[in-house]
Amino acid sequence: MEKTALLFAGQGAQFVGMGQDLAKAYLTAQELFDQADEVLGYGLSEVCFSGPDEDLVRTEHAQPAIYLVGWVAFQLLREQVPSFNFDATAGLSLGEFTALAAAETISFKDGLLVVRRRGQLMQEACEASSGGMAAIVGLEEEMVQEICIQTGVHIANLNCPGQIVVSGAAERMDSACEEAKAAGAKRAIPLTVAGAYHSPLMEPAKVGLAEALSRVDLNSQNVPVFSNVTGQMHASAETIAGTMVDQVTSPVKWEACIRAMIEDGITRFIELGPGSALTGFMRRIDREVEILSISDVDSLTKTVEVLNT
Repeated sequence: MEKTALLFAGQGAQFVGMGQDLAKAYLTAQELFDQADEVLGYGLSEVCFSGPDEDLVRTEHAQPAIYLVGWVAFQLLREQVPSFNFDATAGLSLGEFTALAAAETISFKDGLLVVRRRGQLMQEACEASSGGMAAIVGLEEEMVQEICIQTGVHIANLNCPGQIVVSGAAERMDSACEEAKAAGAKRAIPLTVAGAYHSPLMEPAKVGLAEALSRVDLNSQNVPVFSNVTGQMHASAETIAGTMVDQVTSPVKWEACIRAMIEDGITRFIELGPGSALTGFMRRIDREVEILSISDVDSLTKTVEVLNT
């Protein structure tokens, strides 16, 4: 029996215009964008559709925007394929909140408000420090960990085989990249980001996020949600809040999440939200599984056709 998992995009996937064609084509999508604007008290939909880019890339806007577009894609999938069911879900960093909403662990509204607050807190942490990140391609995790110890940076993302992102003080990124190249990395590239995500420099954001999560209801998962922090499914509703707070400073174990889902029998994955980064990671993790995506009208149409055959 075929088993399906949903994957939700994370920060960095955003682009000006995302979700706009879905809102024009489907009343459900436009209503969700309108609802988000009302909940947040400002025009997030306008930031998604028209930018400008310097506004959209700000963490306080990018995070709720990506959450929203992923949710819109999910709701349109359910609308277009009424018989659709899924067996697990996960999201990259902030995308894990969309995954929790899809599993009915947190409501759409509460998830949106928490993600907005998370983005504000992480933006403040970025502005209070001078942080950076770099992508290292072609080295094993053990070697990258040694480089982190040598240069005082931290592993932030374990995305797929041969691609690891490190994070830390901006002035240490150049030396981390130099050490990686000297160790045989194919590429070691500083990333254009606002700060050192998934590193101790994000510690100031954790208190406020814990407070935000304490004000919302977190229910048992309808389907397994896999955790970035552990690379395994969340154990229970009681531990979710603490794990999601820890996620802010912990490495994202994305490859481990995907491998655990495959081990659990998942054979089809559907990426929801802007961009196609998760599809790219999947092709490097396991080319045998099926990967579909929904980010716009064309990709929704294609995915619906596959699911209805």
